[in-house]
Amino acid sequence: MLGFEEIFRKIEETIELGGGQLLLQGGHNPDLPIEWYEDVFRAVKQRYPEFKLHALSSPEVLHISRLSQLPVPEVIRRLVAAGLDSIPGGGAEILVDRVRRLLHCYSKATSDEWLDVMRHAHRAGLRTTATMMYGSVETPAERIEHMMRLRDLQDETGGFTAFIAWSYQPEHTELQAWRLPASTTCGRWPPRAWCSTTSTPPGVVGDAGGKVGQLSLSYGANDMGSVMIEENVVGRPARRIA
Repeated sequence: MLGFEEIFRKIEETIELGGGQLLLQGGHNPDLPIEWYEDVFRAVKQRYPEFKLHALSSPEVLHISRLSQLPVPEVIRRLVAAGLDSIPGGGAEILVDRVRRLLHCYSKATSDEWLDVMRHAHRAGLRTTATMMYGSVETPAERIEHMMRLRDLQDETGGFTAFIAWSYQPEHTELQAWRLPASTTCGRWPPRAWCSTTSTPPGVVGDAGGKVGQLSLSYGANDMGSVMIEENVVGRPARRIA
């Protein structure tokens, strides 16, 4: 949890470096009502009216909907009124429910629920990004299914501005204890295998590193992910897996 003043300080640091947008996500906090997010967004826009808020992934919007007992379109309407500019594509992982159950993210949002939040956002006039985390427990066919489902929604709404693919990093995760075979985890893939996955749809390369990023551009990727000034990922304590 960050206080408002700390958020303001981070925004000012970003502006000083030439940045114009904040990616703001906070997980599924059971103690924060929708009014808290509205207060944050309004406070940011009051101080920095031209600064863009790229905030709250699809599962987070769904979480706020469940917590507030408001339909997703109403949650989006209220957040936009408070200052939300766009929605990041986090939480997509692989949009196949078999995979989502294995990754313990099915209860946060099923594949259909993730896509439906994005659909409502696009209908409300918001633009969003789409992501794919590949190389964990999915099959190549399931990666293609993920991409096809995104393409179908893009054909319907035209609301995605970028497709961002990054590889699963097994270190310090529950899946690391499963001792997945080396061929499964993209962190151990040769660069060409990485590029062939990333560039299947033209998109944005994330977490690739400079040399692999350059190679990915030659395979059809058309942009590199934004410059990260700071990234903090906080999760619950890992369960022991027998």
